[in-house]
Amino acid sequence: MGVTFGLLAAFFWGITDFLAGMSARRIGVRRAVFVSLCFGLVVVGTVFLSMPAARSQAFAAPASGWAGAVAAAVCTLFGSLTLSKGLSTGKAAIVAPIAMSYGAVTTLLSVLSGERLSALGVAGILICIGGVPLTALTREAPAVRHGAQTSPVFFAILAALLYGVGFFVQGRYALPTLGTTATLFVGYAFGAASLALLLTLSRGETWAAPPASAWPLLLAQSTASLAALGSFAIGASTGAVAVVTVLSTLSGGVTALLGLTLRAERLTALQWTGVAAVIAGAVVLRL
Repeated sequence: MGVTFGLLAAFFWGITDFLAGMSARRIGVRRAVFVSLCFGLVVVGTVFLSMPAARSQAFAAPASGWAGAVAAAVCTLFGSLTLSKGLSTGKAAIVAPIAMSYGAVTTLLSVLSGERLSALGVAGILICIGGVPLTALTREAPAVRHGAQTSPVFFAILAALLYGVGFFVQGRYALPTLGTTATLFVGYAFGAASLALLLTLSRGETWAAPPASAWPLLLAQSTASLAALGSFAIGASTGAVAVVTVLSTLSGGVTALLGLTLRAERLTALQWTGVAAVIAGAVVLRL
């Protein structure tokens, strides 16, 4: 069961990241993430409100648990925005595996907080760090810049940092007291409300509804995200948390394959080496 749902989580998260780049290019990063958050908020909110036990646990949680959930929501929100930006401007085969290395950040924070790091953990971090620079190497001549253009690799690294911090805070402070459903509800609610405010204050973006032709893509992305989350939760509930977590990190490989086959992305041998190293490092970190 754990293996099956871990693979399903990787498959659906890989699809989610691939579609996120397409959605961001179609209607803009903020609006694409906003639609996905609203969809998730409706579904998770309905589940949360229909579970008396989950509500009781959340309302009895200390203030530190709620603060941890909000802090984690801030990190994951901006992680989603930067990842979508990177996927919309760069190659999915490069951006997704780098962002997937957030496990190295979470592991380092765990060590700093007192946990012991195994030899495999050290190896995983070093492999990830060594692989990231290789993904940025290309034989293409650099384009003439008329303005500062941030590299998609930078957005991928920033997303990994934000996700790493967010998941560490979530696991350390929010989940033990609020529970899974309430923590997810806080994340979706905070993210949707924050982006609603940003879209209202932003002069460069509009509140206009996405065109009808974009809705199938947006709904597919949102559905895949929830399917991944549900698969991960079901798999973890069987007790095979480590197995499910390891397999779910293969999502970056799924996204890379989709970019290769559907977008005809081409990488150099060094870039493929970097991608493979990042994926391998992320898996080793979970062993």
